[in-house]
Amino acid sequence: MDEYTFTENFNNQGWPSKTYLCYEMERLDGDATIPLDEYKGFVRNKGLDQPEKPCHAELYFLGKIHSWNLDRNQHYRLTCFISWSPCYDCAQKLTTFLKENHHISLHILASRIYTHNRFGCHQSGLCELQAAGARITIMTFEDFKHCWETFVDHKGKPFQPWEGLNVKSQALCTELQAILKVRVP
Repeated sequence: MDEYTFTENFNNQGWPSKTYLCYEMERLDGDATIPLDEYKGFVRNKGLDQPEKPCHAELYFLGKIHSWNLDRNQHYRLTCFISWSPCYDCAQKLTTFLKENHHISLHILASRIYTHNRFGCHQSGLCELQAAGARITIMTFEDFKHCWETFVDHKGKPFQPWEGLNVKSQALCTELQAILKVRVP
């Protein structure tokens, strides 16, 4: 993706209307991890402004994963960097995916928490996703830098953090821990 798209959509200070999901897959072989570069990239949601049927980024991505036909006798670690945490429906679909695919572990790193629904069902979706085995965290400076270096056509420019990145990441981390009821040691 280009620099502007990354900064506009992953900047944890803003409220973009799009959701981007960057992904990378590794095969686990004992204590070793083998990056699978053919399963690395990004997708975005399909909105009303596009010719395709509207679709959240997570659901679009799940469709992609099914086309990979991964060997069920191997173990994989899927890492997703997402501009918004999953909504309730997407969390449910990801939970079902994990229950049906025990050979894949999932780590979701979110730039910000999606809390649009005032009834809190998005939060319960995240709890159910975590209970299904997904690791859910908030992106830190190092995660944003990794995304910049891995998924952005940055033309050799180093990642430049925006003002307030670390403070906002910490605040979101505290909020996510409260949602997931995780106790910090």
